[in-house]
Amino acid sequence: MGDDSRGIDGEENAVVHLTSEFTVAGARFAVITIDNPPLNLFSRPVFAQMIEHLEALRSDPPRAVLIEAAGKVVSGGVDVQVFEGLDPAAGSELWEELFGRIIHPIEELPCPVVFAAHGLTLTAAFEIALACDLIVASPSAKFGLVETVVGLTPSMGGPQRLAERAGSGRARELVMTADLYPADTLLGWGVVNKLDDDVAAAARALTEKLADGPTRAHRATKRIVAAWRSGGVQHADALTPDISGELFETEDLKAAVQSFLTQGPGNASFTGR
Repeated sequence: MGDDSRGIDGEENAVVHLTSEFTVAGARFAVITIDNPPLNLFSRPVFAQMIEHLEALRSDPPRAVLIEAAGKVVSGGVDVQVFEGLDPAAGSELWEELFGRIIHPIEELPCPVVFAAHGLTLTAAFEIALACDLIVASPSAKFGLVETVVGLTPSMGGPQRLAERAGSGRARELVMTADLYPADTLLGWGVVNKLDDDVAAAARALTEKLADGPTRAHRATKRIVAAWRSGGVQHADALTPDISGELFETEDLKAAVQSFLTQGPGNASFTGR
């Protein structure tokens, strides 16, 4: 959390960049960079720009996405002015919009999404990270869901996604105490996937590796995991044959099978088709 004295109307100060880049092999990946100094607070303009960029990615998906931040911290949280004066109906409407236009779109992108955390990562930024497929963090990074300081509970999916990764007891601990947790602790809990001293380079390398991979297979993996999240193992089992079966029509699978048979494992290249 933080109090951004510039207010929620400072559109010129709320900057979220979207760029397209390419791997050496020619796979296109996207980079979303939060750059709203000094604390990268999530004001209404920042949320609006995130929504705009995610809509662009949904209409023209790349083969991987990296979400990162500029500056010393990933984010000090949400500009508390976003909450000022809201009644219950307006509060519900805000959370519905953030779920429907940020959290769910990130999870539904048909490609891997990597989050890079180089420093302090609070509230909305942490919840966005939990919606991503993989989190790469610096050993010095710290994470927190500290909404209780203004009498809230995290409402962009943080508690339930934290419970999925670390267990319900850990989720209640982290949310109720509002303490800051170091990256190595969250690595041990299964929340963070990887630590690296050069987190920017490591996250970029991972994103490029995923972009060069079988994109349709990565999408199938996301769909199967989503099925498990919504209905458990039996539900995922019921959907997996059709989801995985569709991959046999992809150019990537056909070419990779032939590459395996003629050249051995590890020599296939993928186009995402």
